[in-house]
Amino acid sequence: MGASPRTSDLLKECMADALLHAMKEKSFEKITVTEITEAAGVNRSTWFRNFEGKDEALTFKLVLLWYQWAGEHGMRDCRRYTAENVEDFFAFNASIQPVLETIYHAEQLPCVYDAFCHVMSAKSETTPAQAYETRFYSYGLFGLLDEWIGRGFRETPQQLAEMLREMMPASTQQTLMIEIKTREAR
Repeated sequence: MGASPRTSDLLKECMADALLHAMKEKSFEKITVTEITEAAGVNRSTWFRNFEGKDEALTFKLVLLWYQWAGEHGMRDCRRYTAENVEDFFAFNASIQPVLETIYHAEQLPCVYDAFCHVMSAKSETTPAQAYETRFYSYGLFGLLDEWIGRGFRETPQQLAEMLREMMPASTQQTLMIEIKTREAR
């Protein structure tokens, strides 16, 4: 009999937290599964039952943090980028600055991108256009976040949201606003 999803997620979070803690003291490549599981207080088999690699643990943690933050802040649409939630996206990332800096310094930013894709790839996505749009925004937001982390989070979430709005053509902003209104009407 397996653990409940809630228990499994708690164990996964403990292991991801142990990994993040170890990353502050040791290079990512040198951190062992044994070190992670001992720090998390779980068996090695728990690690291998839940993760294929350390990068997957980091991605899990980022996705979990996003959904927790979105729930706490009453976000209605946290599974895709909209013109309405762009400031929330940057505010969330500012709230986890220490986690992102740890990942950045360990050169594990692909985990951040994987988390974006996981969150933004809605299950209802059926058309090629939707798939390309999701990937487009994932890469764009990832690029902005990468630069923001590298620059030491100098700008506020509001400033970044405004910069993004200025970068986007008016037609794209209008399309996103139409999508928001269409969803709200449903």
